[in-house]
Amino acid sequence: PRQALLCCSAPWCWDGSSRMGAYKYMEELWKKKQSDVLRFLTRVRVWEYRQAPAITRISKPSRPDKARRLGYKAKQGYVIYRVRVRRGTRKRPVHKGIINGKPGASGAVNRVKSPRNLRNFAEERVGRRCGSLRVLNSYWVGLDGMYKFFEVILVDPNHRVVRNDPRINWICNPVMKHREMRGLTAAGRKGRGIKKGHGNHRFTPSRRHVWKKNNSVSLRRFR
Repeated sequence: PRQALLCCSAPWCWDGSSRMGAYKYMEELWKKKQSDVLRFLTRVRVWEYRQAPAITRISKPSRPDKARRLGYKAKQGYVIYRVRVRRGTRKRPVHKGIINGKPGASGAVNRVKSPRNLRNFAEERVGRRCGSLRVLNSYWVGLDGMYKFFEVILVDPNHRVVRNDPRINWICNPVMKHREMRGLTAAGRKGRGIKKGHGNHRFTPSRRHVWKKNNSVSLRRFR
């Protein structure tokens, strides 16, 4: 009986069956966003999100499994904010919408795709609102016909619990101020085309900048 108890308490039992924890079940559930459960849950939650302000602080993450994978800890010094960002492309800031001779449907004003993603915009807006906090990471929580909703993880660099934790006190360094404004978060690095791993230092500051530099001819002489 004792051996059987030890066998059943293991994550992978000898009989071939697997046992998952609560976070693993939540992770597998969120992978199927078109399932009936997630569609109903998202529809109810998004209605609630629309009633709140565009940037609002929440007491705990809506997706605790995702938040923990991105560095969130349920202890002092960690804050969660939910942000809504309008979907779609941005309008070019030209005077009165005049496009100077281009066809109206050319997309010169209303169809300009930003090189950065909406999650990065959400991080920036929270970073401006909470200037004394540091943006750690963010994740998607829902969308409707007009908005996308994200939850942003922020850390207080002046809290003693954070400063005494060797796993997170790197964010207290002055060089980590406004990481979201300089493309240092995961969403910002994705917009720059930089991934993790060996060899990605060749694409700094961004893939677009490196491509333009390598494909431009600069003749430093008056001609």
